Amino acid sequence: MSNTNSVINIAIDGPAGSGKSTLAKRLAKEQGYIYVDTGAMYRAMALYLIRQEIDPGDAEKIERACQDVDITIDYVNNEQVVLLNGENVNGLIRTEEVSKMASVSSANGRVREKLVALQKELAKKRSVVMDGRDIGTVVLPNAQVKIYMDASPRVRAKRRYDELSARGEACDLETIEQEIIERDHRDMTRENSPLKQAEDAVYLNTSELSVEEVLVRMKEIINDRLGNGPDTTYGEKL
Repeated sequence: MSNTNSVINIAIDGPAGSGKSTLAKRLAKEQGYIYVDTGAMYRAMALYLIRQEIDPGDAEKIERACQDVDITIDYVNNEQVVLLNGENVNGLIRTEEVSKMASVSSANGRVREKLVALQKELAKKRSVVMDGRDIGTVVLPNAQVKIYMDASPRVRAKRRYDELSARGEACDLETIEQEIIERDHRDMTRENSPLKQAEDAVYLNTSELSVEEVLVRMKEIINDRLGNGPDTTYGEKL
């Protein structure tokens, strides 16, 4: 359902491996909305800092520099484009150098503040689907539709195991599951913007559902919320 008369914001939160990014992209495409790849925005910020020749360990310079940048996402010829001060940087933000800078700079409070502000600004102008760990609680607290996607640690570990195995990478299911449990704990107990379900978010357990089935449930939730239908929980909470 694409609403041309107003801006619609859909916030999707959940732990790693719950399927939120895969489904957010699919949902945005079908709804005709912008999928906001927040990770790509942090990479664009990292590229900007590298171009400014700022050392990753210099928090003060990073904080000053990040105030003078504009980063947004748009679609050009059906392709998602990350714009850094108006420049398409899609082909420049997947390098190892950018990854390392993004890992450091994304933990900087001022960088997070700046990018959250840019994400909020984008969501004011365009209908978006945004996924993460604090979208419904911090970034888009007034989103018309909020979904908290979840799945058991075992199911999420198996998904990751299958993904790595398909790429020919050696991995161990038990180790992956333990890492996921530890990451969940870190995400849920961190001081800044911890992972949690927003009070007005619909809980969606994806453990036993295929991608297509989850997509159907998400569309039902959107129709309910935009049509002021009843609140619903999809699946037992874990």
